[in-house]
Amino acid sequence: MVFDVNVALTWILYLALFPMAYFWFRRAWRIVVRRDFSDVALKRGESPPNPEKYAPYTVAINLVAGGVASVVIVTVAMGLFDYNTWSAMAGSTIWCKFFLDFALSRQAHNTFSKGKAKVESKG
Repeated sequence: MVFDVNVALTWILYLALFPMAYFWFRRAWRIVVRRDFSDVALKRGESPPNPEKYAPYTVAINLVAGGVASVVIVTVAMGLFDYNTWSAMAGSTIWCKFFLDFALSRQAHNTFSKGKAKVESKG
């Protein structure tokens, strides 16, 4: 095996799965067991007005992402997946987690309501 950029990026992706899975499981643990909603649907570091409403969605996103990352870690260590399979699973999981967290935070912080909408006419 020749050490080049591809090998370095492969190792970085694989080793990065360990802390990501840990933090995702830890976030789910803090929400479910400790009832700490400070990490639920953050937008610019602030929780929404009612984080308890969005906590189950955050827990589900974090548990699924942490579970997939853990499966990838174990199967790569056992040699069951080839490179293309596990890197696609890991990459897709990371991107989906970030997109779902972003969408959830925007939904939780939705400040637009029909009663507040004003239409200004010039004339």
